[in-house]
Amino acid sequence: MLEGIGLTNAEIKVYLALLRLGSSTAGPIIEKSGLQSSVVHMTLAKLVDKGMASFVMEGKRKNYQPANPRTIIEYINEKRERFEELLPQLLLEQESAKKKSEVTSFRGIRGIKELLYELLEAGGKEHCTLSSPRESLMMGEAWWESYHARRAKKGIRAKIIFNESLRSWRAERRYPNSEIRYAKAGFEPLTEVIIRNDKVGMIIWVEKPVGVLIHNATAAKSYEGFFKLLWGSAK
Repeated sequence: MLEGIGLTNAEIKVYLALLRLGSSTAGPIIEKSGLQSSVVHMTLAKLVDKGMASFVMEGKRKNYQPANPRTIIEYINEKRERFEELLPQLLLEQESAKKKSEVTSFRGIRGIKELLYELLEAGGKEHCTLSSPRESLMMGEAWWESYHARRAKKGIRAKIIFNESLRSWRAERRYPNSEIRYAKAGFEPLTEVIIRNDKVGMIIWVEKPVGVLIHNATAAKSYEGFFKLLWGSAK
């Protein structure tokens, strides 16, 4: 988790060593962290710059103290503020691109989450899912509930056709602002299609799932018509 907020492996080891020591010169930190002397001294300077450590001079030696772990929250907030300042420029770069890709592929759980988040921001007022299989639960039940809670909060109504194998999961009780129907038993494809506004997401729920996102209004309209046809026959 500490790596996830941008700390290096050395910074994590030195900060944790300093937390356990409480207050220390460089020598015990070197011993406790298992890092080379030059790495520890350089890393301590970086932690001081980030506000995660401080020091007082005792003669010619520096005595280091760790900052309260709550300081990490301030560090995260500072990075967030700096990114928010940059965000308008990044969005402008995206919009000014001469040619946008109409088809994007995704792979693995993380990639499929990215695809689904793209669909969440696609606009429109209706979310249509065709042929959602039991294998889609590899994302985690709590994750799906959180995702559809966010979708409902945006005022987007969902129409979802699940495979029969998911009937016992009772999605109608878990997903707000949604209408759930089920395909006939015996028809259990591993491919799921989601239509949102002018985008279509297709996911193949194999061991390492694969997804494709199509940004094309004509394709979305075509899939929407196909969905309506199957919606009428689902129960």
